[in-house]
Amino acid sequence: MASVVLITGLSGAGRSGAAGVFEDLGWYVVDNLPTSLVPTIVELAAKPGSGIDRLALVSGRQHADVLPQVGAMRAAGHDVTLLFLDAATPVIVKRYDATRRRHPLHDEVDGLLEAIEAERERLAGVRDAADLVIDTSELNIHQLKERLLASFETSGSSQLQVAVESFGFKHGLPLDADIVMDVRFLPNPHWEDDLRPLTGHDPSVRDFVLETAVAASFLDRLEALLADVLPAYQAEGRSYLTVAIGCTGGRHRSVAVAEEIARRVRERGIAVRTTHRDVAASG
Repeated sequence: MASVVLITGLSGAGRSGAAGVFEDLGWYVVDNLPTSLVPTIVELAAKPGSGIDRLALVSGRQHADVLPQVGAMRAAGHDVTLLFLDAATPVIVKRYDATRRRHPLHDEVDGLLEAIEAERERLAGVRDAADLVIDTSELNIHQLKERLLASFETSGSSQLQVAVESFGFKHGLPLDADIVMDVRFLPNPHWEDDLRPLTGHDPSVRDFVLETAVAASFLDRLEALLADVLPAYQAEGRSYLTVAIGCTGGRHRSVAVAEEIARRVRERGIAVRTTHRDVAASG
């Protein structure tokens, strides 16, 4: 039985780039596949002797219609992961300006912005049903490859995979977050001259942020919350979950808290990885 990843998402969010990554990782990739042909390709790949054990399918223009196909494949016993690639509207606009390509909904609405928002609305149900959502707004192709490798290197495992991501509210909310926690109430190293140039990875910043009563209480409560809800997410069939920790700039408090809560979750035997979206951002 082949492992199947169905790649969908907004036009301009990186579906073709993701297809290239999966191909580099040794998956058999079919790009721009009409939705109606998805079950046929999966059945052919599942036949004995096909030589295909990992199949990545990139949905074509009818990707708003993939959910019935996913349901049918799962009902037939196939292991299917629905991957949704998202990106902020201004980022997609810049990408289209750079490539000078036409948006697939160009002829249905007036203007690129309208086309992007129309597609976002059309795909809302697919995004909500996705097993994994990746926000590619701040990712280059190498970073996207790292995210996909981290997510799919244990493909086929039934264990819930948790990502803990730090970010700065001044740079916008991460689009791929399932749970968002605001830690701007914690002491801010930015106002300490010796700590400002450092990040939450540095022990002095970590100690400044975490060695307070309010931080200790918050971490204990967050750990207890995750201990309660993670098994429930897994029981609902979720394979991936992203917990986003935000402070003002994404360099100090959120990084320290993200690393600490990830350590605690990992000690509970749960697969967890950390990413720090804005740790290198300036301003």
